[in-house]
Amino acid sequence: MSAKIGFVGVGRMGANMARHLKLDCNYNVSAIYDIDRVMAASLAEELGSQSFDSLAAVTAHSDIVLTVVTDDAAMRSIFLEGENDLLVAAAGKTFINCATLSPAIHREVANAA
Repeated sequence: MSAKIGFVGVGRMGANMARHLKLDCNYNVSAIYDIDRVMAASLAEELGSQSFDSLAAVTAHSDIVLTVVTDDAAMRSIFLEGENDLLVAAAGKTFINCATLSPAIHREVANAA
């Protein structure tokens, strides 16, 4: 059984990373989330994955979550704001950030985790 991989942020870079992992490497890309719901749904359909409107649902349906967001504020919003963030029921999950962000936001997320 392969690890289930979720993606948060599927603009040009995130979408192509998800495509590569699924189509070229045959990894199980299980969950897709983006603030652009239409784009997320389209990519999920292309990859045979599921798109979610909830960040917590991405965590629930993934063993590994890759985040590809634009800036510190976006990172803060997906990990640290509200009851529907990626850290809900996140014990045992692996998070990999693929964006160029400040060390400070990484410390904030690490401390919250």
